[in-house]
Amino acid sequence: MLPSNLLSPAANLFLLPSTSSYPLSKHGIWISRNQSPRKRRRTTTMSVETDVVPSQSGNRLYLGMDFGTSGARFALINKDGDVCAEGKREYPLYKSHEAIDWARSWKMTLFSLLEDVPNHYRHLVASISIDGTSATTLIVDSNTGQPLSKPLLYNESCPDALPLVKSIAPVNHTVCSASSTLCKLVSWWNSADSNKESATLLHQADWLLWFLHGKLGISDYNNALKVGYDPEIDSYPPWLLAQPYSQLLPYVKAPGTSIGNLKEDIRSQFGFPNDCIACTGTTDSIAAFLAARATLPGQAVTSLGSTLAIKLLSSNRIDDARFGVYSHRLDNMWLVGGASNTGGAVLRQIFTDDQLQELSKQIDPMKTSPLDYYPLTSIGERFPEADPQMAPRLHPRPESDVEYLHGILESIARIEGKAYRLLKDLGASEVEEVLTAGGGSKNEKWTKIRERVLGLPVSRANQTEAAYGAALLALKGAQS
Repeated sequence: MLPSNLLSPAANLFLLPSTSSYPLSKHGIWISRNQSPRKRRRTTTMSVETDVVPSQSGNRLYLGMDFGTSGARFALINKDGDVCAEGKREYPLYKSHEAIDWARSWKMTLFSLLEDVPNHYRHLVASISIDGTSATTLIVDSNTGQPLSKPLLYNESCPDALPLVKSIAPVNHTVCSASSTLCKLVSWWNSADSNKESATLLHQADWLLWFLHGKLGISDYNNALKVGYDPEIDSYPPWLLAQPYSQLLPYVKAPGTSIGNLKEDIRSQFGFPNDCIACTGTTDSIAAFLAARATLPGQAVTSLGSTLAIKLLSSNRIDDARFGVYSHRLDNMWLVGGASNTGGAVLRQIFTDDQLQELSKQIDPMKTSPLDYYPLTSIGERFPEADPQMAPRLHPRPESDVEYLHGILESIARIEGKAYRLLKDLGASEVEEVLTAGGGSKNEKWTKIRERVLGLPVSRANQTEAAYGAALLALKGAQS
């Protein structure tokens, strides 16, 4: 459990004000999960789709941006949680030495999204927050903020550093994975020839926020988890601080904490007000969880995107690298979960979007599929089995594409069920309800299959975009 001075009521977890009689907490923000839907006018600008709910003149707005695996989104909300505008951009794929220059792509997308915020709303923006992919790591010059090497992406592994990390970290710690931020840092430290004295580690969200506030070396405890930060004691542990590369570690704040006002050049370029602040962010999966508005122990969110990610709100903290399980802190509760390599990316390799839609209509979700697959796009699994040698299993393929799709969808549901059973066996709160985010949440037949396989109520979350969760963090920071 957390120290008593860090506790706040569990139900106050990142919730927004509503018409209910619940009070506003200084530790969190109340949200009604039963808000009446607002009529929206949809407009399109270039590659950006925007939903607009008119905001009364003078009402402050809160901007969240989500930087995912293939593109970025923004959501602009008011204090009641209504979406006033939202949009998306795909990353422009700049090349550098025949490789994609991800840092440049992210930076350009950041400024494109800021340009996409409707002009008539910009003077009302009170705060901005950003989420990014977990364990996406940049080593930058501590004076200029420029990357000293290419970013190491969330799914990149550094097996060369794993033995050393395992020798200093507690057994089965979250950092004891070749894709952890700490392994990436150690690998860079052991291979870099120079610039170690003027280097700083940042995560994707940290680096993008730096362009807004200008204070280098600040992170949040969700992003910093996989570099070894301990959110329970709210500090880096002694075993990590004793290492020579600890000088690169960023200063850590709680997600949704004010860092300071936007830089003057950003305010003047985009028309944001002088009192607009930048707030610490979080990871994309945490932001998606916040957007889904799960508030009670036993409530879980399954994200059905390119991969399958689950997050369970638990009274107990569970960390076990053997199974790819780790916990993020959220006030006095813990988000326990992990991410499997199965998911929508497998479906996209086999079927088009139109095929998925038409074939799904023909599936009987109440009928059990006899097909037993383990759908992966390539060799390797992270959770609920951590097996880098696991091979995809998508055969035998029946003659009927309907039966084939049914078998794949049900097999992914079985992996989801295995994941939730594992969390219970490890000591997490038992799952009682599953909310769904991501593109797979739109498939009603898949939802019914999952409900049957899991034996639990399964529904689509009211909000499914991580950018909305980042906007909640911006609101939290402004109200704090």
